[in-house]
Amino acid sequence: VQLQASGGGLVQTGGSLRLSCVASGSTASNYNMGWFRQAPGKEREFVAAITFTGLLTYYGDSVKGRFTISRDNAKDTVYLQMNRLKPEDTAVYYCTADTRDFGLAYFQMRGMDYWGKGTLVTVSS
Repeated sequence: VQLQASGGGLVQTGGSLRLSCVASGSTASNYNMGWFRQAPGKEREFVAAITFTGLLTYYGDSVKGRFTISRDNAKDTVYLQMNRLKPEDTAVYYCTADTRDFGLAYFQMRGMDYWGKGTLVTVSS
């Protein structure tokens, strides 16, 4: 599967952005999907994940209540709606996918098998 993320950009503190990720080469419904991020000089951080059908979601503590992950399998697309953005949300955001049928918390710890190129989100103070 190939993953193409888009929607990054520059936004002010308190603003919103929506990231999109289109899966190609394979049907998105075959994959749990997720988002990770990496800020300069920092380790990779789990952001959110969603199950094959979209019924279950899971979030990292730093984004809980502000970000929402969703998917549209008819469009082979996963979204990340980011609200109330903070400067510490500045990072490259990566779309990820995995065929394994594990609980989403597993992927928070171990990552996912497939990664796309990232999209940069910059939040100005």
